[in-house]
Amino acid sequence: MPERRTVALVTLGCARNEVDSEELAGRLAADGWELVENAEEADVAVVNTCGFVEAAKKDSVDALLEANDLKDHGRTQAVVAVGCMAERYGKELAEALPEADGVLGFDDYADISNRLQTILNGGSVEAHTPRDRRKLLPLSPVERQEAAAAVALPGHGDSAAEAPATAPENVPTDLPEGVAPVSGPRAPLRRRLDASPVASVKLASGCDRRCSFCAIPSFRGSFVSRRPSDVLNETRWLAEQGVKEVMLVSENNTSYGKDLGDIRLLESLLPDLAAVDGIERVRVSYLQPAEMRPGLIDVLTSTDKVVPYFDLSFQHSAPDVLRAMRRFGDTDRFLELLETIRSKAPTAGARSNFIVGFPGETEADFAELERFITHARLDAIGVFGYSDEDGTEAATYEHKLDQEVVDERLAHLSRLAEELTAQRAEERIGETLEVLVETLDEEDGWIGRAAHQAPETDGQVFLTTADGTSPDLAPGRMVSAKVVGTEGVDLVAECLFEEAGR
Repeated sequence: MPERRTVALVTLGCARNEVDSEELAGRLAADGWELVENAEEADVAVVNTCGFVEAAKKDSVDALLEANDLKDHGRTQAVVAVGCMAERYGKELAEALPEADGVLGFDDYADISNRLQTILNGGSVEAHTPRDRRKLLPLSPVERQEAAAAVALPGHGDSAAEAPATAPENVPTDLPEGVAPVSGPRAPLRRRLDASPVASVKLASGCDRRCSFCAIPSFRGSFVSRRPSDVLNETRWLAEQGVKEVMLVSENNTSYGKDLGDIRLLESLLPDLAAVDGIERVRVSYLQPAEMRPGLIDVLTSTDKVVPYFDLSFQHSAPDVLRAMRRFGDTDRFLELLETIRSKAPTAGARSNFIVGFPGETEADFAELERFITHARLDAIGVFGYSDEDGTEAATYEHKLDQEVVDERLAHLSRLAEELTAQRAEERIGETLEVLVETLDEEDGWIGRAAHQAPETDGQVFLTTADGTSPDLAPGRMVSAKVVGTEGVDLVAECLFEEAGR
């Protein structure tokens, strides 16, 4: 009998990282590794890091150090860094953090099992050498699909150069239970890491936008769409695993299809995803306001089981700040976009993130941003203070604001955002919602989410009954419920069992 090998995956950052972790889990499970939930029970702890902003990088380092502490009093023998921070900094991270026994980049994912085994055996694996991944693919989007077959794209499956095992005669036929089968030339192995009725599906990778504050394209690369058939097959597999809601993720979903010759491909894919047997809800995240098309708005607001949810990346609304960010739009155009959406779906959900204290941001610019969020009626608002990011254009800008000013504006806008989103939640009192039941909490009872609430970021719904007792529910069930109260952005809703769903 082969020696038992255990591995735990610790995931930080966004939903895209969660998909990447499940691909790594699928690869490892297919090669005989036993996946365990807690790092202290694992031979190897793999930390999927986030490298987006300074706070996320600090959280990643803290997670690596915490996992390293387990080596002194637990089963854990090795700690390995993967993910965006490992890809972005590579050898620099390895030198600064010798506690990590390995720092692996995206190119290592296809051979992750052998890399971990080498480390577990006491050997060394050369730390990843960072490179600008935008330079790995042609500048023209329509020329990328063929070239992308030789580039590692997490969440897309094996490249032709990495994996001759994608040939039909070499496709694994004895995969462990719960591992997604290979169903196409770039379809990933995937193993679910929890039993949630919600799962993310990667629609594309990379980004062609050149926002002056963002380093993501340099380490995630240029924009590459996944084939619709791969997205559909993965969604069908997830439905077989009990998933009821899929959330489409990428760095920019509104660009989907441009490298496949059809910028409107998302509009035709969404109804097909919604028709997958077992799927009750399809959600699209990461939408660029400047790329929103009337046809896409129509599909998002009128297709059964596709939720009218708009995760719009506004970032700011003052024209001068947006131009400095290498972005487009202004307060009035953004408000018109939201008005167009709500004219088609009055209860549509809308959320966004904003950066305050950007270099050169004046008091008038900040007041313009306040004007926008005051009138936008957003369901969820994230506010971040500007900080320089390595390798970005904005890091070279003059007219940086004092940190004290940035902190003051961050605190002010955060308070305003909290008040406004609470008011928006109160506006929903009396609405009847379709709620996806997710968890049972010892204190709060059954908790779920409505169509306007994305996982982890946009609040939740506390479910009750007219007589105040706990309803008889189960994870994955869809129920109708009437909003009777709020707790900040969260809603309290009474189940309407006579109208309860599917």
